[in-house]
Parts: sequence; C-alpha cells; structure tokens
Amino acid sequence: MTSTGSESYAPVLVALSTMQSNVDRAQKTQATEFLEKFQKSPEAWKTTHSILSASNTPSEPKLFAATTLKGKITYDLDQLPRQSLPALRDSILQLLATYNDGPRPIRTQLCVCLANLAIQMTEWKDVLQVVGSTLGNSGGDCVLEFLRVLPEEVTEGRRINLTEEDLQNRTKELLEDNATQVLRLLTQYSQSSASAASNPHLLECTSSWLREIPVADVVNSPLFDAVINALSIDASFEAAVDCMCTILRDTREVDECIEIISIIYPRLMSLRPHIAQAAKSEDQDTFKGFTRIFAEAGEHWVVMIARLPSDFRGLVEAILECCARDTDREAIALTFLFWYELKQMIVLDIYKEARTNFADIFAKLVDIMIKHLEYPTPEGPDENDLFDGDREQEEKFREFRHQMGDVLKDCCDVITVTECLGKAFNLIQRWISTFASQATDTKVPHWQELEAPLFSMRAMGRMVSPEENVVLRQVIPLIVQIPNHEKLRFQAIMALGRYTDWTSQHPEFLQPQLNFVMAGFKHQSQEVVKAAALAFKFFGSDCKKLLAEHVIQLHGFYESVLDGLSPASQEEITDGVACVISAQPINNIYPMFKLYCDPVIKRMMSRANEAKTAEDDAARLAVADYIQLITIFIQQIQPYVSPREENPAVKYCQEILPVLATIADNFTSSTPILERVCRCWRYMVLSYRTAILPLLPSLAQQLASGFQNSRQGCFLWATDSVLREFADGAEFVDPSTSQAIYNFFEQQALAFLRIMNDLPPSDLPDVIEDFFRLLIDALIYYHTSFIPAQICSPILQAATSALTLQQGPPLTATLHFLCDFLSYGTDHPNSSNFDDETSNTAGARVLNPPEIQQCVKRLVAEHGEVLTQRILTGMMFSFPRDCFPDASSVLLALFEILPQAVATWVRHTIQMLPAGTVKAGDGERLMNAVATKLQQGEVRKVRVLLQDFTNSYRRRNVAPREGLGRLEATRFRFSG
Repeated sequence: MTSTGSESYAPVLVALSTMQSNVDRAQKTQATEFLEKFQKSPEAWKTTHSILSASNTPSEPKLFAATTLKGKITYDLDQLPRQSLPALRDSILQLLATYNDGPRPIRTQLCVCLANLAIQMTEWKDVLQVVGSTLGNSGGDCVLEFLRVLPEEVTEGRRINLTEEDLQNRTKELLEDNATQVLRLLTQYSQSSASAASNPHLLECTSSWLREIPVADVVNSPLFDAVINALSIDASFEAAVDCMCTILRDTREVDECIEIISIIYPRLMSLRPHIAQAAKSEDQDTFKGFTRIFAEAGEHWVVMIARLPSDFRGLVEAILECCARDTDREAIALTFLFWYELKQMIVLDIYKEARTNFADIFAKLVDIMIKHLEYPTPEGPDENDLFDGDREQEEKFREFRHQMGDVLKDCCDVITVTECLGKAFNLIQRWISTFASQATDTKVPHWQELEAPLFSMRAMGRMVSPEENVVLRQVIPLIVQIPNHEKLRFQAIMALGRYTDWTSQHPEFLQPQLNFVMAGFKHQSQEVVKAAALAFKFFGSDCKKLLAEHVIQLHGFYESVLDGLSPASQEEITDGVACVISAQPINNIYPMFKLYCDPVIKRMMSRANEAKTAEDDAARLAVADYIQLITIFIQQIQPYVSPREENPAVKYCQEILPVLATIADNFTSSTPILERVCRCWRYMVLSYRTAILPLLPSLAQQLASGFQNSRQGCFLWATDSVLREFADGAEFVDPSTSQAIYNFFEQQALAFLRIMNDLPPSDLPDVIEDFFRLLIDALIYYHTSFIPAQICSPILQAATSALTLQQGPPLTATLHFLCDFLSYGTDHPNSSNFDDETSNTAGARVLNPPEIQQCVKRLVAEHGEVLTQRILTGMMFSFPRDCFPDASSVLLALFEILPQAVATWVRHTIQMLPAGTVKAGDGERLMNAVATKLQQGEVRKVRVLLQDFTNSYRRRNVAPREGLGRLEATRFRFSG
C-alpha cells in the first residue's frame, strides 16, 4: 500500500476542486458522479493511501480519502485478498502515527477505519495490545480516540458483512473481554498527570466504554474523581458533562444502583454552587452544562426522588434554582422533562408524601414560569420591535412559551388548578391596581407583566374543570376590561377561548365575553382578528345551546365579517355558527342551513364566473375556499332523524349537488377546486350515511364522469366513502344497492386502468395512491366479488407498474394493497377479525372460501415473478427507506403462498444483477439459507434474510458513500 505518485490521484483532486468551486451545476454533477464511482472502485484502495501519504496535499482531499477508505473497509473488504489484510492494518497504523497530532477529523476517520477492520479481521486477536504498542506512549490521544470509536463501531456492526453469530463472537472478543483492561488503562492514564486527568479524549473514551464497563466500576475508581474535577476546567468541561450524564444514565435502574447512587449523590450536590457562579458570570455554556447534569440526574432518579422526597429534596431544589437563574432562558428547557416525570410519579397515591413535600417547590415553579413567559422589554426606540428584528429569535420564544405552558399544566396536577390560576389572577389584579389608571389606547405601561399571566391562563385552560367556582368568577370580569393593546387583546381573547366549556356551565358570564371577542373582529391587528375567529369557533362549539336562540342575529354578524377574514379565519367562524345551527330544533335546520349557506353559494358562483372568464387563479382559490365553508356546515350539522323521515340537511344537500357538479364540470383542470368539491361530497356521505341514498345515483354519476374527465385522484377518494357506507350487509342497504355500488367501483377501476395505459406511473403518483387506497377498502367489503373478477389481473399488473415509482405515499398505498390482497391467499386475511375467518360489515363470521384462496394463488403464479423482481430491485435500488418494511411484508406474503416458486424467482432476480455487484458466493449463501428456512417451516425468517441482503447490496452499490455532501456544503475547520 505505497504511494504511486500524485499523477495517480490527480483526477480525484480535480473533481474535489470542482465540487468546491463556483462552476455550473452540470459540472458539479459530473464531478459528483465521478467521485461516487471512484469510491466504490477497487482502485480507491491505493489512491486513498497515496493521498493520505502525500505531504503536499491539502487537508480537505485527505479527509475525503480517509472517509473513502472507511467506506471501502466497511463495504468492500472482499475486493482485497484475505492475506493482504495484515498489510492494510499496518498501513493504517502507520497513517495514524503520521496524523497523531491532527488534523483531528482525519485522525478520527482513520481510527474508524482501524476499528471496522478489527471487527472484520476475526483472526486479529490482540487488537488493543497491537494498537497500544505500535502507536507507543507518544500516541496517547490517538490511542484514546481509537478506544472511543471501537465500541461505537461494534454497536453499528449490522452494516458490516458478518453473520449474526460472527458479529456476536467478535463483539465479545473486542468489548466484553477487554472491558477490565480498558478500565485499568484509562485509570492509569488519568493518574499519570494533571493534564491527562482533564484530557477531553479520556472523558470521551470513558463515556463510550460505559456501554461495556459496569458503571459501579467507574464510580468506585479514581476515574470518577477525574470526571468530577474536569467539570471545573474549561477545556474539558463539555466532555465531562457528557461523561457525567452517561454515568447518570447508567444508574436509571435505581433498585439495582442504590449503592452507586449513594456515592454519586453527595458528589453531585457538591457541584450545586457552580449554578450560581455560572449565572453570576453570565457563562451560558457552563450554566447549561450544570443544568443538564442536575436535570438528567432528576430524570433518571425520579423513582427514588418520589420514594425518598426528604433525602433527595436538595436535587429538586437545585433543578428549581437552575430554572430561576436562567435569565436568558437558554437552559430551562433541559428541565422540562424532569418536571413532567416527577409530576407523573407524585400524583400517584403511593407517593402522596412526596407530593406534599414538593408542593412548595411546584408553587415556586409556577411563579418562575410565569415570569419567564414575559416578552422582553425593547431596548431600541421602536417599542414594537421586541427582538431587535431577529424574527428567528421571536419564533423560538413563541415556541418556548408553549413548552413552559406544558410545565404549568404539570404544576396544576400537583398543587391544584385553583392554586395555579390564583397565582395568575393575583398578578393580573396587581397590574390592574398598579398600572390600569396609567394605560391609554396608545401606551400601556409594563404590558409584559399583564400579558404573561394572561398567557399562563390560556395555557392552563385545558386543566380547568367546568365546575371550577373560585378563580374564574373573579378573573373573567377583569379580562374583558383590559386595555386595547395588540398583544394584550390577542392573549385575552385566546384565553377566553380556552374557557368556553366553563362558560357553558356559567351562562351569566357569556355575553360580556362574547361582546369582547366579537369586538376583536374590528381590531386593526390581523393577529387579534385571527384570535377572535378561533375563539368564536370555541364559543359556538361549547355554548351552542346558549346561543341557539340568537341564530338570526348571528347570521347578520357572520355576513358582516366573513369577507374581511383570511380563509383560515373564515373556516373557524363558519365552524362556530354551524355548531349553533346544529343545536336548532329539527324543523329549523333546513331554513337556517339555507339562510347561512345560500349567500356563500352566491359568492362562490360569482367568483367561479370571474375565474372562468378571466382565468383568474385568485378567483379559483376563492371558489375552493367557499366550497370548504359549505363542507364545514355539512360536517357540523348532523341532525338525528328517523330513517323513515326526510333529513333536512340532506334536503339542502340535494339543492346544492347540481351546483357543485357544475363547478366540477367547469374546472376539470383546477386541482384545488376539484379536491374541495370531492371533499364536500365525501362528507355528505360521512355525515348523513344512508340518509344520502336519494342522492346516490346522481352522486355516483358525478364521481364517475368527474374522474374520467379530470383524471384527478380525489374522485377516487370520494368514491371510497361511498364504497364503505353502502357495502354489502350495511344497515338499511339492500343487496341491489350494494351490487350497484360494486359495479360503480369496477367502472372507476376500469377508468383508472385506461389512464394507466395512456400515461407512465411517474405522471400519476397522486392518482395511484388514491386508487390503491380505494382498493384496500374494496378488498375488505367486496373481496368475494373483486378477487375472482376479470379486472383483478390487470389491477395486479398496474400495481406491479406502480412499483417503479420512487415517491413514498403511492408506493406505500400500493404495497399495503398487495399485502392485503396476498393475505387472501391464506386462511388469515389481513381484514379478518377472527382466526381462519373474515368478517363482513355486519359483523357476521364468514370463512375465507377456498375458491378465493385459489384465485389469489392463480394470480400470483401468473404475475408473481415480475412482482418479485420489482419488489427486490426496488429494495435494492429505488424504494425510499420508509417503504422497506412494507416491501419485505409483500415478499413474506409471497413466500407464504408459493414458497418454492418465489425462491426460484428470487434466485433469478439475483442472477440478473450487474456483474461484480454481488460478492462471490453471497447469492448462493442467501438461497441456501432461504431453502433451509423453508424446509424448517420458518418462512418469517426468510424475510429477515432478504432484508439483510437487500440492505447490504444497497449500501455497497447504490447508496452514496460518506464524504461528498460535506465537501459540497462547507469546508471543514481543521484543528489538532
């Protein structure tokens, strides 16, 4: 493995330079393809060594070479003769000696190379001794880095081409058998000098080997002193925090680690003064590090804390101190999980003592959280610019507030909602008594101190029972009187929207709140208007019975504000008024439905005319938005009517069905409009079920013609709801209607097959997804008609064609269909609720008939070879990673139906792979293993074999190797 001269790797350097330069995309693509091919070639072995051995080559190509070498050892070791592996090992050790002092990224990659070689070079038994003696005393950091990466790489050993048994044996040899020796080496190194004891590499190595070394051995050794002491040294602090947290994590089985915890706890509490020191010095990184340590200790020991609250109260107080001192709000989020876990424990009756013991701490936590909820005070002249123009920081703060709101909910569970609400009420009351008289429409002093408790009330709203009768009676009259400040008004309206369930039980408080919310629709701030629309939705939903008698007045309000709202707010206010209509007496449903919806229909038709004549995209989107409002009415207005009576909601649907059909006919190329129309039709079926039967012939005709004319999958999606509702055996559905629905389904399927015949699958991903989702339900409700039908064979062909796609959703739908379909070739169909039986929609037990199983087996014999090829090649070349489990499920189902035939098809598929891409003997070993599992009746284990084979093939031959993305994105900063 000697250097062959710079001319041997000049093309690689040119390609790397191209990727890092400002050339056009085509040149970069060409360079990337060249480098990807190079990384997998046999020539890369010598070339990478040449680059790494050259003294005049820049660091970036050397890092690429080291990363490439790692990939070669991981995936391509079979390209080298077995007898050359010792020479490869020695050359890597020589390179490590060269890069002992850095750059560290290259040294790390070489250590990974050596670790992966050690895993596969099973004849190398004295790994640690050879590495230590070769690199010598001067290679301290290098030896530590190798020791650090070794456990990590062994843990990731599944990507290496070793059998499960060989990997287990090698894991024992490299890790378990060496754990005691490594602990001794690390301890000796830590005691060799003060600088060694605080070496970050020592701490990183200790963290890595805690996977193998029992935590008790580390805690009882001088190594633990080194970890604690390193927390006081800046250079080693980060690594020491990681190591300490790893130690704490390994004590989470508290019953087994009581003695270890008793040793760690006093050492941990001795660190508490560092919290105040770091906060005082404004050293945020150090403060976050100590917060992380205490918080993780709390998380892992939470059971012990709940059992022994007095003994561990100091730890809980330390975590509370971290929250209180975090003025920059950078570290507090690290404690959130602890507060949640502690709450989960102490609300149990068995830990009642802990709940009492920590009540005062949770009370203080509420005060701390509400204080942290406050917006910052602007430092510049613009009082509205709270974050100095940093929108990312503002968005981060908004998200952070909702996380703190979750902590407030935890506090409610511990110290009662009333106490937590009372704290917010006291702050609101205090602000009003202090600053309300100074507030004007243009200036509100210290508004942050009022807005924060308002937000906290909003956050705690879900926890409040409608029977709460202490705080809300006092605070709601105060809320509806707050000043007209944008953020205050927004938060107040949002808070009121959270207590509508309470208001429904206290009707005397409804009118002032409703007036306050409705006034928000006139506010100049769009944020306040959006809040008002959302709150109105909740008032309509929860207080619909109280508002039912005001339905006429609400119509005037609805009409007056609708056109000035954003589409989302239009939907929310529509949801609110629709709920009020749903509370009307039966005889008032139709006139109110018509009163509210007719003006919306009129607006829709007006914008449709504009869109049709002027090809106006904005008008088309407006049409879709108005259709969505009609759908919301249909979703919410679901009166209970006897099957023998006319449903008033269906009566109105019958009036608007032709209007929607006209819209669909006129806009066959507008996806948003067609999707909204189909959604509306779908909810007619879902909301009114069999009551929609009088509309069914017209609806089915529109769905069929719409799909044929537009080729949009949404018509299939709507068809699915019809199929399910009127399936054979459904209540109030006669057999002739059910058969007509099946005929309608076949009509849609034929239309889909004609489309698939005209266009490649890549042009139809959405349609394919909707079609195969429809087929999944067709199998459930009509398998006895569908599987023997002539259309089933071309549908299987279409499914096989769809497997050439690379998008996840249509592939997933197709694979799910195939799994369900193939299951009907067995006694256990996927849609079955009983062993050896399937259930129809009425719940009756019916056997999966033998003739159905034979139909599936015949179709598999007819199409199975191509299907097997598509599945296997998809897993090896093109399927997204998320599709692998479903794809392997299809293979398993094929093996369960025709095991020997499928094994033959798999063999043929492997034989068709490009020469040299399958390691010598791998294909034969796979097929022998498959044959063995089939003979043993372990069909399910065949799935694992095929998954491992396809994963290995893809990693070696298809997936990009590491190193390229880094080069294209950024240059590494190299340091020793």
